[in-house]
Amino acid sequence: MAAQRCERVTVVVMASAAETIAVADRVAWTRAEHADSPSVQVVGVRCDAPLDLGDARVWAAQVAVMQAGVRSRTAEPVDVVFSADAYGQELAERFRASFVRVERDLSATSVRRDLAAGWLELAPATRAGMATRVVVLGAESTGTTTVSQELAERYRQRGGVWERTGWVPEYGRDHTTIKWAAEQADARRDGRPEPDLAALVWIADDFDRVAREQTAAEERAARAGSPLLICDTDAFATTLWERRYRGREARPDPDWSRAPLLPRRDLYLLTDHHDVPWCDDGLREGDLVVRAAMTEWFADALTAAGHSWVLLSGSSTERVDLAVRTVDQLLGLRMAFGPPLAGPGFDRH
Repeated sequence: MAAQRCERVTVVVMASAAETIAVADRVAWTRAEHADSPSVQVVGVRCDAPLDLGDARVWAAQVAVMQAGVRSRTAEPVDVVFSADAYGQELAERFRASFVRVERDLSATSVRRDLAAGWLELAPATRAGMATRVVVLGAESTGTTTVSQELAERYRQRGGVWERTGWVPEYGRDHTTIKWAAEQADARRDGRPEPDLAALVWIADDFDRVAREQTAAEERAARAGSPLLICDTDAFATTLWERRYRGREARPDPDWSRAPLLPRRDLYLLTDHHDVPWCDDGLREGDLVVRAAMTEWFADALTAAGHSWVLLSGSSTERVDLAVRTVDQLLGLRMAFGPPLAGPGFDRH
């Protein structure tokens, strides 16, 4: 509404120490939602003054922080204050501005009470930022795809918003198929024997593209799905695959394997190679020895990077059962919010 009616809009995201979600995250989500509106500026400010609509000194303390936030983005005076809160009229008066009341269907209180119920009312960028992201990874032929698909299906069966639980497939397999087909076509055109899979030469650009495409697919799914997103591998795992295929020429720490280019990770599930028969599906080049080594590579790399990870072992059903127990525990923490600050005129129930 404000962006449609004003030449310039400054959105002030104000937070206290009581907030469960970091102000930097809220600012990032708001900026992402308005990325196509250059007239909209977003600023985050911290203020731990008490809440009391009846105390002029408290008002002065709160408004001073807001004014400083606005000044950090523009030297122009505030003409209009847009707010959905009851105190908006007085806030506008303290800015010596007019007031526009914004109507909203979803309150922050209701979201804190039941995130799943209000999930689809959140902006796509906010959903992407708040979604719990779980990545299933592992060596070749250890059941990562089977486990990740089954895990996503378990949550979809819960109904409601969980039916939208996303599953992001491994782009690397698609890239392998495309690369192999292109080289076979070149060989046919040149009258050469068509190369087999083991003859493919992998370069850094291959892994850069795989990482970019994998992350882009993940971001699209996070914006459209449920409070949970399941990924069959990710850009971090791509660093291990580059090591697997390029050996000493592999880069140890590409930019896309870590923040800020790597999206936030809540949990990695590592599929164990033990008790899983080797299955060559036509796109695999390894063997049992390489597979065992890669399981250890993944464990060491995840630990060194400080990621939370859980080893999945046993039968396929046992692996999925453990994954569900782990994810349920994580969701219970990620979807719970601390109570907001309260005070005279701000008491919340």
